[in-house]
Amino acid sequence: MEKLKMHSPNLTQENIARIRELFPGCVTEAHDNDGKVKLAVDFDQLRQELSEVIVEGPQERYHLNWPGKREALLAANAPIAKTLRPCREESVDFDTTENLFIEGDNLDALKLLQENYLGKIKMIYIDPPYNTGKDFIYSDNFAETADEFLLESGQKDEEGNRLVSNSDSNGRFHSDWLSMMYSRLKLARNLLKDDGVIFISIDDGEQANLKRVCDEILGERNFVANIVWQKKQSPQNDATYFSAMHDHILVYAKIAKATRSDSFGWDRNLLPRDEQQNSRYSNPDEDPRGDWASVDCTCNKTSIERPNLYYPIINPNNGQEVWPSTQRVWRYEKSTMDQLLSENRISWGQEGNNFPRQKRFLSEVQDGIVPSTWWTREFSSDNQAARRELRSIFRADEGDFNTPKPIGLITRMLQISTTDKDLVLDFFAGSSSTAHAVMQLNAEDQGNRKFIMVQLPEECDEKSEAFKAGYKTIAEISKERIRRAGKKIKEENPLTTKELDIGFRVLKVDSSNLADIYYTPDSAKQDILHFAIDNIKPDRTSEDLLFQVLLDWGVELSLPIKKEKVADLEVYFVDNNALAACFVKNGEINDDFCKELAKRQPLRAVFRDSGFKDDSAKINAEQIFKLLSPHTELKAI
Repeated sequence: MEKLKMHSPNLTQENIARIRELFPGCVTEAHDNDGKVKLAVDFDQLRQELSEVIVEGPQERYHLNWPGKREALLAANAPIAKTLRPCREESVDFDTTENLFIEGDNLDALKLLQENYLGKIKMIYIDPPYNTGKDFIYSDNFAETADEFLLESGQKDEEGNRLVSNSDSNGRFHSDWLSMMYSRLKLARNLLKDDGVIFISIDDGEQANLKRVCDEILGERNFVANIVWQKKQSPQNDATYFSAMHDHILVYAKIAKATRSDSFGWDRNLLPRDEQQNSRYSNPDEDPRGDWASVDCTCNKTSIERPNLYYPIINPNNGQEVWPSTQRVWRYEKSTMDQLLSENRISWGQEGNNFPRQKRFLSEVQDGIVPSTWWTREFSSDNQAARRELRSIFRADEGDFNTPKPIGLITRMLQISTTDKDLVLDFFAGSSSTAHAVMQLNAEDQGNRKFIMVQLPEECDEKSEAFKAGYKTIAEISKERIRRAGKKIKEENPLTTKELDIGFRVLKVDSSNLADIYYTPDSAKQDILHFAIDNIKPDRTSEDLLFQVLLDWGVELSLPIKKEKVADLEVYFVDNNALAACFVKNGEINDDFCKELAKRQPLRAVFRDSGFKDDSAKINAEQIFKLLSPHTELKAI
C-alpha cells in the first residue's frame, strides 16, 4: 500500500520536470549533498537553447536584482515538513463552513496550499507591511538547505521570533523587503485561476520596486492598472515635505486578455451604477423610451482627415443648416445621422435651436460603469472610515488596529473581480477586513463568495489596549472581528442572510504530525528505535492526521466532514464519499471492517499503518478493495 509523502510539494523538482518536457537535453542527473542522484538542470545548455547567439558568459540585460534574490527563490521552492492542525474551539460552524482562517507564517501557508488550491483562487488581495523603516517585515532564514526545511522549516530565530524591525539604517533595507515579497508572490501566482487577478496595496516607498518584481513574477504583459486610492480626507500639516494622501494598488491578471473580445484570461466586471450617476438622466420632452442624457455627437477630427463626416444637417425646428466646427466632424456618417434624426434621437435643446446633441437613453446604457484608476474616498472609503468600522465592532478599551483597510475599498475590488461562488485569498489578513468585505457583499447581492485568510500570530504590544483586553496576538483580533462582523451582518439583515456563511474553519500551521524519523530514517540510532514503533507524534489527534492527509492528497480543506462508525470503528468521511479515513492504531482494522468500508466505495481511503491487525490484514485490505471497490485509491500513513 502506497505511503503518503506528508510534506509540501518540491516545486524545484516539478519545475525541472517541466523544463525536461520542453528541453530534454537540458536536464541531467547529478548528486545532491547527501550523495543521492537527482535530476538537475544544465543551465549552460539551457541558456544556449534560449539564445540565438553563442552564449559564453554573463551578459548585460534588463532585470531587477538584489542581494538575497536567489535565496528567496530557493525558499519559495523548498518543501517543508509542516501541516495544518484544525482548531474547533476557535472556529465558527466548523463542520459546515467553507471559509478558512489559517494562523501561521504565510510562506508556510502558501506552500501547504499549493496542491489543494492550485489554480482555484479568483481574487487575491494583500496589504503587506509597507517598508517604512518602522513597520515589521517577515524574517525568513534563506540559508537553510532543503533538508533543513523539511526538519526545521525555519522562519524563527533561537527565541522563536518571526519578525524583525527593518530600519532604514539596515544595509539590506530594500533587499530584505523584496526577498520577503518575492518568495510569497511566486507561490501566490500558482494559486490564481487563469481568469484570476491580484490586487496589492503599497505606498510610494516600494511601489516602483514592487511593480518590477510583479512584472517578473506575474508578467509585464499581465499588468492591468496602478490604482491611486485617496486614503485620507485631510492633509497633515506636520508632514516633512508633502502630506501623503494616497496609496497605490497594483493590479495584475494571471493571464490578461489580448483584446476585449478575447474569451481567455481575466475580464473585469462593470461596477454597479449608483443614484448619483442615474440622476444625470431625465426626460424633459416626455420621450416614451424613458430617461436620457445628451452627449456630444461630434469627434475630434478635421474635415481634411474625415471628409465623409463633414456635412450639414437640418434643424427640423427652424430649417437651418448646422455644420460642425472647423476643427471637428460629426461622429457618424450622413446615413446614420439621418436615421438618428428620424428616430428623434437628436436633441436641439429646450428652445429647439441649440447645437445638436445625441440622446443616450438610460435603458440602453451598460448595466454598470467601467472602473477608473482614480479611487476617491467617496467612491471607495478611506482610512478614517476603516477605523470607524473597527470601533463599531470592538469596544474603545479593546484598542485600535494600525492602518486597517476599509470595507468599501475591498468591496470595490470584489465587485470588479468576483461573482457568486468565487474564492478570495488574503495572506496578509491583518484585522481581516477582506473577510468582513466578502461577508458584507454576499449579504448585499446574495452571493456565495468564500474566503481564505492567513495571518501570522504576531504578538500585540503588552502596553496596548488590545493586549490589556485579552488579545495576545493580531491573529486573535482578526478571528474575533470575523465572529463579530458576521453576527452583526446577520442581525442587521435577518431576512436576506439566513443562508449566509459567516463561519470559518481555523487551521494552524504546525510541525508535521509524523515523527522526525519518518523524514530522516538514515539518521536514526539504535537506541531510539524502540520509541519509533508508531511514526505519529503522541500529541496528535485523528483530526490532525485527517487534515494532513487532505493536504497531501490535494483535497480542498473546506469540504464538509462527517464522523461515522463503520463496523464499530471511527471513520471520517470528507464530502460524503470523496475520502474515507480511519486512524485507529491498536490493530483493530481487520477483513470485516475493510469489507464494510469497501461497500461504501469511497474515491479514496487512508489508514494508519499501526491500525492493521497484522501484515496479512494490510495485504488483504488491498485485495478486498480491488474486488469490492476497484476505483478506490488506497494509501497509508
